[in-house]
Amino acid sequence: MKYTNPVIPGFHPDPSICNVGEDFYLVTSSFEYFPGVPIFHSKDLVNWKQIGHCLTRESQLSLHQAKSSLGIFAPTIRYNNGRFYMITTNMTSKKNFFVWAENPEGPWSEPIFLDWPGIDPSLLFDEDGKVYLSGTQDIFSGEPMGIYQAEIDIETGKLLSERRLIWEGMGGAHPEGPHLYNINGTYYLVIAEGGTEYGHMVTMARSQQPFGPFEGHPNNPVLTHRSSASPIQATGHADFIQYTDGSWWTVFLGIRPAPVRFSGKHHHLGRETFLAPVEWKEDGWPSISTPVELEMDGKSLQIEGRKAWLEKDDFDHETLDFSWSFLRNPKKESWSLSERPGYLTLYGSSVCLDDVDSPSFIGRRQQHFECNISTLLEFSPTEEGEEAGLTVFMNDRFHYEIAMGIRDEVKKVFVRRRVGSLWKVEIEHEYEQDSIILSVQADAKNYTFSYQSPGGDSITMGTGECSLLSTEVAGGFTGVFFGLYATGNGRRSTAPAYFDWFEYRL
Repeated sequence: MKYTNPVIPGFHPDPSICNVGEDFYLVTSSFEYFPGVPIFHSKDLVNWKQIGHCLTRESQLSLHQAKSSLGIFAPTIRYNNGRFYMITTNMTSKKNFFVWAENPEGPWSEPIFLDWPGIDPSLLFDEDGKVYLSGTQDIFSGEPMGIYQAEIDIETGKLLSERRLIWEGMGGAHPEGPHLYNINGTYYLVIAEGGTEYGHMVTMARSQQPFGPFEGHPNNPVLTHRSSASPIQATGHADFIQYTDGSWWTVFLGIRPAPVRFSGKHHHLGRETFLAPVEWKEDGWPSISTPVELEMDGKSLQIEGRKAWLEKDDFDHETLDFSWSFLRNPKKESWSLSERPGYLTLYGSSVCLDDVDSPSFIGRRQQHFECNISTLLEFSPTEEGEEAGLTVFMNDRFHYEIAMGIRDEVKKVFVRRRVGSLWKVEIEHEYEQDSIILSVQADAKNYTFSYQSPGGDSITMGTGECSLLSTEVAGGFTGVFFGLYATGNGRRSTAPAYFDWFEYRL
């Protein structure tokens, strides 16, 4: 049976995977978004369902004043002796730490912080009971580039051996994302090189000892799409897993530049999670099936039927769906699901989407080039600057809005774009009612913004280019979110914004 890549579309980078019997669990990076480190479950490696987050409390994850694309970098998930372990870096505090849980849905422990520099930490629970911590050089001290390792006490986080450079990679930029495995008595080290951009690649080495010396794979890089015309680019940062039938697979990140001809390469969905088969050769080296395609042979995977897409959220539960995220640590007074049952209520603060702060915002990842987004907003602003609506958000300097608010002492619906230092309200219409349906229609090239009164005709207001929200323009490591927001633009809003529902239709 065929399967479709990416297996987790949209902004889900740096995948790491483990299993407990026939159940597979995967985590990805979350950067400045909260809760941190989404966790997914699968039986077949292809169909993944989010079951929660590893970092759900501010005591686990502080993101105050976290600049865009800082926060949580590349997590690793492992399972040992009845516990799941997730280890990662908070680049805002420049600290490495791990948390653990007996159930992947949580609750996860408080952080155990490590005296360990660098980024992308990973764990190997070896067969003899020893635990090895691998990571990168200290990126702030000028330490020689490469992969460093030490033995660690997993109960306390204390190092039990000196920190040693074990492999410098194959000469590519930024050796990072290491994962060490003991497979049949041989230690295999898988890393990323080339930077998480179009030169990204996966390289490997092996040794008979956990600290080396390591010899490089004779066919390095074992995975890369650099200098190719593939619709999948920037492949790298891989983690290996053995399926229940004994076959081997790898999950890794990649990007899909928007399929728009003659516009250069731009990707705005973020780095996504892909899957490819791995074969072991007679010489003891693995080989990844390349090039990776958008449609792949599932081989022996027992692929389940793809579940229906959740198109509409009526906000009628006591908690938010796991697909929603906040920008940085949310303020308790900024939102509610109980203030008006069946509605998401946002209370606009002085913080706006341009600020490196915590606006009244919840968003979910854009996961498809072509989709239709809409929401029903009830809002009665009375003071200048109060607004609420729908945003297409890459970061605090690159985003579009269609919103309703008081402008020039008149209630209006408007479309605004923020592109770097350029800020402009493109069009605005006076609007007297308190209820409005705001919509965004996305294709690979443009976002089209429209609105309508409930029961009325849709009115198109304009478009914004997807490429202006791409990583190539906006920078960073994240992807586009569709967000609901409210703000008083410099002072707290007196008018709550009530969102009755949110739709994401393909």
